[in-house]
Amino acid sequence: MTPTTTWYLVLAAILFGVGVVGLMIRRNPLVMFMCIELMLNAVNLSFVAFARAFTDISGQTAVFFVMVVAAAEVVVGLGIIIAILRRRPGANIDDLAELKG
Repeated sequence: MTPTTTWYLVLAAILFGVGVVGLMIRRNPLVMFMCIELMLNAVNLSFVAFARAFTDISGQTAVFFVMVVAAAEVVVGLGIIIAILRRRPGANIDDLAELKG
């Protein structure tokens, strides 16, 4: 019994839904950042599933570029979030909105 494209798409939808719910419910910036990454990976899974279904490499190429952008986002964003949380351990997203200026 091999997994079909539908299985991958259902899994991607579940992962994306968990990411959206986590983003809406949690107020911790680090958890919100991880939920955004979870949503990006769900989209990557659907791109790969469609690329496999249509035997086209363009979906996998898109995944490569999304992963490069996500890696850059992790380097910069995670560094900023960790630096803020070290200075203010109990900070939530509402406190960080004051940093706009």
